[in-house]
Amino acid sequence: MNTGSIFLQQLINGLSLGSIYALIALGYTMVYGIVKLINFAHGDVMMMGAYAGYFTLVAMGTTVSGSVRVTTISLLLAFLAAMIACALLALLIERFAYRPLRNAPRLNSLITAIAVELILQNTMRVLPFVGPDPRQFPTMVTKSFSLGPIAVSNIQLIVILSSALLMIALNYIVNKTRTGKAMQAVSFDLQAASLMGISVDRTIAITFVIGSVLAGAGGVLYATAYPQIDPVMGYMPGLKAFIAAVLGGIGSIPGAMLGGVILGIAETLTKGFLSSQYADAISFSILIIILLVKPAGIFGKNETVKV
Repeated sequence: MNTGSIFLQQLINGLSLGSIYALIALGYTMVYGIVKLINFAHGDVMMMGAYAGYFTLVAMGTTVSGSVRVTTISLLLAFLAAMIACALLALLIERFAYRPLRNAPRLNSLITAIAVELILQNTMRVLPFVGPDPRQFPTMVTKSFSLGPIAVSNIQLIVILSSALLMIALNYIVNKTRTGKAMQAVSFDLQAASLMGISVDRTIAITFVIGSVLAGAGGVLYATAYPQIDPVMGYMPGLKAFIAAVLGGIGSIPGAMLGGVILGIAETLTKGFLSSQYADAISFSILIIILLVKPAGIFGKNETVKV
């Protein structure tokens, strides 16, 4: 392949990876936009979604290399199980970990988020039916489609299309429904929204649920594209998604989408033209550069804080 073909191929690969980052980044940016909390446990919610999808597929008899492979129906059921599991988990985390600290200093909430992250990781490590060892995630039979000089697999198409549909659904919920309007009101002014009759606790809980549902879907997509899961698999993708949210402008939903795609493409181009060893370094370099040049991110707005 010539340089141009490699570039186009890596763009497709980056769009697939970036779509997953974008889904996870949406959870970060939605929660921060409403309660100004960086939920560092979000990557591990994604991990829980991946395991929920895994056990659903295993319960349906699918295997990694046997005669029963993943079908469209079984994959849809894995998505559904992951989303439900992550939604319930989000309700528990928000109610018992974050809500009691809502009026506490932000540092308290940040430390709690890190604690929740460690609790989720280590709980999965000690559960007898999970354990610390990696597991192969059942995936569909890979088929490639040639588009001129580049090749697109069916798994990449599923990742990109599923992510796009979920983002469109989120955009509709936020901009066209009463729940979305309530989320925007609480994000703008929590106290004023409360005075106008909006249930702040309910709205914040729904925000956590929506973000975690997207993370659960992202977990299944990530495990489908990179078929190996373990209790710490959510750490690095979660961190990358946080970088994507900061890049796009933390608190901005379009920014999280764009930031995820940019980060995914930057990583795959690095792997294609430099070395895979530099991929993580590029991601963190982007974070440092954006904080130095435009701390508010691409779509973020500079805020004046009165001290």
